[in-house]
Amino acid sequence: MRIPILKLHQYLLISIQVELDDQTALQFQEDLLNKIHTEGSLGVVIDLTSVDMIDSFIAKVLGDVVDMSSLMGAKVVLTGIQPAVAITLIDMGIKLDDVQTALDLEQGLTKLQQELEG
Repeated sequence: MRIPILKLHQYLLISIQVELDDQTALQFQEDLLNKIHTEGSLGVVIDLTSVDMIDSFIAKVLGDVVDMSSLMGAKVVLTGIQPAVAITLIDMGIKLDDVQTALDLEQGLTKLQQELEG
């Protein structure tokens, strides 16, 4: 199953609404990086509101997606992080120091616009 990636001007918007398994996470990583490259996107908002929990592999893939997007010149904002997801990311040592977070997709898009315009 593929996770839809929507384009809005120079941004990509992703709302993960499916259970993340290893294959889906790796496919998402590949799809997102290809979309950043083909669209020349400056920013990405990844909404995790529907993701209740993640395992260590998914946590690593998520951290990698953030790092790889940054290497390709796209800022990432994570939104809707649930407590269990935050705990797993920290327990796994995933460093998201330079990543903006927001409560929801709308606030995430606003933060991304402010960061890129300011």
